[in-house]
Amino acid sequence: MKLKKVISLGMAALMTATLFAGCGDSGKKPEDTPNDNPPADTQQPADTPDESNEADNTDDAAGAGGEEQVLRVAAFEGGYGSDMWHEIAAAFEASHPGVKVELTVDKKIEDVISPSMKAGDYPDVVHLATGREAALTETLTKEKALLPLTDVLEMNVPGESVKVKDKIVPGFLDTLATNPYGDGVTYYAPMFYSPCGLFYNAGLFKEKGWTVPTTWEEMWALGETAKAEGIALFTYPTTGYFDAFTYATLSSAGGSDFFNSCMTYEDGIWESENATKVFNLIEKLGTYTESTTVANANNDNFTKNQQLILDNKAIFCPNGTWLPGEMAEAPRADGFEWGFMAIPAVNEGGAGCSFCWFEQMWIPAAAENQDMAKEFVAYMYSDEAAQIFAKSAAIQPIAGVSNYLEGDNKMFYSIYDNGATAVMGGFAATAPVEGVNMLDTLCGTVNSIVSGDKTVAEWQAAVEEASDKLRDAME
Repeated sequence: MKLKKVISLGMAALMTATLFAGCGDSGKKPEDTPNDNPPADTQQPADTPDESNEADNTDDAAGAGGEEQVLRVAAFEGGYGSDMWHEIAAAFEASHPGVKVELTVDKKIEDVISPSMKAGDYPDVVHLATGREAALTETLTKEKALLPLTDVLEMNVPGESVKVKDKIVPGFLDTLATNPYGDGVTYYAPMFYSPCGLFYNAGLFKEKGWTVPTTWEEMWALGETAKAEGIALFTYPTTGYFDAFTYATLSSAGGSDFFNSCMTYEDGIWESENATKVFNLIEKLGTYTESTTVANANNDNFTKNQQLILDNKAIFCPNGTWLPGEMAEAPRADGFEWGFMAIPAVNEGGAGCSFCWFEQMWIPAAAENQDMAKEFVAYMYSDEAAQIFAKSAAIQPIAGVSNYLEGDNKMFYSIYDNGATAVMGGFAATAPVEGVNMLDTLCGTVNSIVSGDKTVAEWQAAVEEASDKLRDAME
């Protein structure tokens, strides 16, 4: 998961004050997979707009001479599927006469749109989160090739009499995940959000009479108990899932200021006592990890690792709320019941943490149809759009969204109501540094730690070295 940037020490201080925020319940990566079945059975009409909402551009949607205006939208097809995007396109066209949405949805959307973009032909709107292997969003960010969206926040939500900024849940607009340069200007519009944590079989805990651990000492004790019964304590889909895990653990170890220092490459921060706690914790967790995990921790076989908790071969698996939907058709042990918890507290008396992952939408600075592109982004926060997305279990960070949820989703999205501290944000963006990928160095090395091919000392030194190089590259 996924984010980035800052300019000066003064700006870094400002960013530190805003980066850490809660994902409140007012109302994901692994955007690759969906949540559980959504509750919304019907789609309610949007509120009738008042006269102040004339900025919707619906009357002027058609081009000169009544020609149809084409809005080109490119969207990543994650686990939520593509149907919702086609329904969104149709609904937007219905509410904006004279506009035709030319929609491109693909699981590898970067491969589809990059060749044309290199030739100067850009989509008008792109839904593609940071943290993807191709790093297209990060690349355009580093190249200053995105359009500021701050004015979109001041627009009325199309069809409604409320501004976009007032519709979005507090906290989502005060993070590097939306303001990648740390200058208070929004470039990424927050999309489908998902609290991340540890999934487990609650039925197994009932069967064994086990207590869900809230500290790592309790985790290790449970690991020994489970080992005696041939059950591993832990597994993970791929090392990519260690971003949310590590962010939450860093915050639990040292608090929000420490977390922000890590994210902004403070000198020596990865060699500090709190960072060392996290490196050592992950190393120890590796000794409790199911033996086949590393071999299957890739894009082809990651579901085999997720299957381990359904088969009671491993207890905990880090993931986001899309996991149950992805594994909906998978076989499972008798009495299986989804459970979900925050990452346990690192320090005695501390709180568990849950990283809040969300996806992003943006407008290329070279987009031809920027005004209608902004209108489309604003529409993403309408009740109409939110209900369409919710039917595919893609949950928008808007006020009142909990009204659309029930069942397991109610449980997942209430994690912050149950005492977990929310963590949002990620690494500050930098100018490109050849050969340096912070997430790959921090998270991609986990397989080598679990397998024993690298030591914690080697890992920690490599992360500090990458941090040093990126600190100098912050703009």
